[in-house]
Parts: sequence; C-alpha cells; structure tokens
Amino acid sequence: MRIIAGRFRRRKLDSNPGLTTRPITDRVKESLFQLFGDQVVDRRVADVFAGTGTIGLEALSRGASSVVFIEQDRRALDLLRKNIDRLGVADETMCWSADVFRTSFRPKGVDAFLPYEVIFFDPPYRLVERLKEGMPLYRSLQRLARPQVTSDDALLFFRTPLRSEFDMPEVWQLQQTLDFSNMEIHTYRKVVDAPEESGQDD
Repeated sequence: MRIIAGRFRRRKLDSNPGLTTRPITDRVKESLFQLFGDQVVDRRVADVFAGTGTIGLEALSRGASSVVFIEQDRRALDLLRKNIDRLGVADETMCWSADVFRTSFRPKGVDAFLPYEVIFFDPPYRLVERLKEGMPLYRSLQRLARPQVTSDDALLFFRTPLRSEFDMPEVWQLQQTLDFSNMEIHTYRKVVDAPEESGQDD
C-alpha cells in the first residue's frame, strides 16, 4: 500500500496481509479523494476501524489537520504505529486502542483533535448486516453524533458490502452512495436538528 497524493505522495505503508483489515485499494482511495479531497483540508479526522491507517494517512497527506485512529487489532495497531513513525506525523495523530461498541469517541489529552469534522467508518462487513436500531454498532453511531464529538456539519464516510441493507441513526443524512465493484461507500452529513436518539456511553 502507498500514499497516492499530497505531501507523502508515493510513500509506502505497511498493511496486514489477507483480508483481516481489508485495506482500501489505491483505485478506490483515488476516486474517493478526487470527489471529496477538498473537504478534508484543515479538518479534524477520525479513522474508525482504522486498520493500518491507509485512509487516515491519505487524508493527512492531503491536508487534514489531525487524525485520531481507532483500532483494536494488535497487529494492525503495531503496523499503524510503524506507518506513523515512518511518516513522522506523531504530533498530528493519535493511535487509540478502543472498543468501538463502548467508547465515547473522546480520547483524553488531544482536545485540539476534537470535535471531528470528517469520519471514515469502516466496520467489519459481518457487522453491517446487524446495523439495526438498538444494536451496539447503531448506538456507536449515535454517540459519534454527539455535539462534543463531531461538528454540526460533520461528514461521515461509511464502507459496506455491495447492496447491503442496514439502518442508520436519523442524525446521519445520506448524501451519496458510490459503487466500487464489490463494495459501497456511503457519504452522510450530520443533521443537527434530527430527532435526538439515546446512546450509551462507556
């Protein structure tokens, strides 16, 4: 894997072999950032289910002001930290080993990285089919929409298998769906006057 464009263009990144973290391909990254690249410039980013950080580091290379990476897999975290060290961006990033089903999405000690303005959310595909009201992942997306966590007009990118059926909290309003052979990336905009929905915190 590599950085496609920006200040770290062509720099190589370590990634997990196989499908453990399903790193996003260069072709999909290029298409996504061609459409939305200007919307990450000077923005605070969260990369949730980050894997080895390929999408968040691409955003940082293209001008994002900071990235918080949330990932629990130890092997992926080790490789992510190596990628961050290789690029020399420790001051602009945070690697956070947190349970997405329980976390408040507010790591301590990095107040300047909050609230998030752009979120990349890439859950394991098996979880997408369980994304229904009241389920753990649904409640996580509710917590992510809290005012102290995300900005009023936050942009959410949500990656799913092709033609998936799932529910999304009303606070996240669908803007566009992009098809890429065997997967989709849905873009949502936070709607601040949506009906308030409860979500448990840790």
